[in-house]
Amino acid sequence: MKNSSLNKLFDLVAKQPRRRLVVANGTDQHSLEAISKAVHEGLVTVMVTGNENEIIRNCRLKGILVDSCEIVHCENDDEAVAKAVQIARNGQADIIMKGLISTDKFMRAILDKENGLLSENTLLSHVALIKIPTYRKPLFVGDVAIIPNPTLEQKKQITNNLILVAKYFGIEIPKVAFLAATEKIIAKMTACTDAVQLKQMWENGEFPNTICDGPMALDLAVDKKSADIKGFVSPVAGDADCLLFPNIESGNVFYKAVSKFCEPDIAAIVMGTSVPTVLSSRSDSIQTKLYSIALAALIG
Repeated sequence: MKNSSLNKLFDLVAKQPRRRLVVANGTDQHSLEAISKAVHEGLVTVMVTGNENEIIRNCRLKGILVDSCEIVHCENDDEAVAKAVQIARNGQADIIMKGLISTDKFMRAILDKENGLLSENTLLSHVALIKIPTYRKPLFVGDVAIIPNPTLEQKKQITNNLILVAKYFGIEIPKVAFLAATEKIIAKMTACTDAVQLKQMWENGEFPNTICDGPMALDLAVDKKSADIKGFVSPVAGDADCLLFPNIESGNVFYKAVSKFCEPDIAAIVMGTSVPTVLSSRSDSIQTKLYSIALAALIG
């Protein structure tokens, strides 16, 4: 594996008890390779739900030791995801991960009011940890995948999730940028007015042991030269740890643009469930899945 500051995740996880991971319908080679590496790194022990014959066949095709995970046989993907959620709900797993199953089907099982994993009075939000080669430290960003147009209250909760994950990663006083298209306060732009209110919340002690500011454009948050040129003075400018995006369009475009053009290292989890959730995509690399498992193990 290439050297990366996200390898710090492995060191942090090594200091705590090994977590138990359950993979919902983890029959595909990509998922099996990732969890095999996670077991090898000492991050987790693993249960995999799904068709046993298919799991064994794909393990053998990739040279993976079948006994590196416990297989829970299920006849189909519906049964596999229901069983994985049940295992996590019953306290037999500390982390749940999506395998070869549609996100819609997986999330329906997670969000089921009777048998799912939704914590009471919490908000599901996606937190991505991204190390871009041209930025000197990792960035924690959200929400880029779940909440289309967050309300002010939801932005507050997303911010809390970003801060929580950053602190688990060892950042004692995270610097949070409330992003908008401009640093000017324009009344007709919700991103600007919400950012003002979020900053006021911080000034009133809502986000303790952090430094928060906004509204600010992305360039001001991550590039000190841009801030200096524009005369924008802020302790967050050019030094942000956390980026709160105003809506899913802006966050998702940033995430995918960075993913495709910048060769970053990425870990991503869903917060707000009773156990951390790895919502992996079929297009995610094995390394991204491995880092995501490590991040979930750190939080779990």
